[in-house]
Amino acid sequence: MADLSALADGTLAADRRAEVEARVAASPELQELLDRQRQAVLATQAISTEEVPASLRVAVESRRRERGGPRWARPVPRLVVAGAAVAAAVIAAIVLSGGPGAPTVADAADLATQAPTEPAPASQGKLGTKLAISVGGVAFPDYARAYGWRPLGVRRGRIGDRGATVVFYGKDGRRLAYVIVSGSGLARPSGAQRIVVNGVEYRVLRLDGRLAVTWRRGGRTCVLIGGAGPSELLQLADWP
Repeated sequence: MADLSALADGTLAADRRAEVEARVAASPELQELLDRQRQAVLATQAISTEEVPASLRVAVESRRRERGGPRWARPVPRLVVAGAAVAAAVIAAIVLSGGPGAPTVADAADLATQAPTEPAPASQGKLGTKLAISVGGVAFPDYARAYGWRPLGVRRGRIGDRGATVVFYGKDGRRLAYVIVSGSGLARPSGAQRIVVNGVEYRVLRLDGRLAVTWRRGGRTCVLIGGAGPSELLQLADWP
């Protein structure tokens, strides 16, 4: 699975490429996974051509004037892949403070700052892409084989009148939290960076200084937040 991810983003070693491509060619399931990964890579690359919308700059400028902060010194330039998502996320954090969709998504993210109360769930399925834990039929992903992010534990809580479950992952001293909220989807943050991959709409933003991605899967609101850059968070959110 790690080789599959490397094949998708072009980092697979040359001496492994032929073998991996042969295995993919013989498996429709692997072909679908590879296609999803390539779509995620293309989506992150496409950010480089996007500019910060003028309406968003105006909103941020207005907020800064209200707070007595510095004004824009010059027009916002086109941004590189990682920088575009990060800059847009920082802007979104300013605009979304007090916005209609942010509080509920922020509450889900706040649950992710707490410690796990249950042990790490086991992997399930022959490909090892999902964990043996789900919310409303939406299973949590198993990132261990493909990305090296291993499950650390689980925490269950409530966001208002809804139940929510968090699975924590760790890799090289970093930590991620993946939250799934029960019930119908929460309102989407309106000012965050919007990216569509494989027909799924993702929103990239910062919540309390932490980079996050939120989207809906199976009608449930999902939030992935923690120690990873925007491109990595997007690829993880779209897996499997």
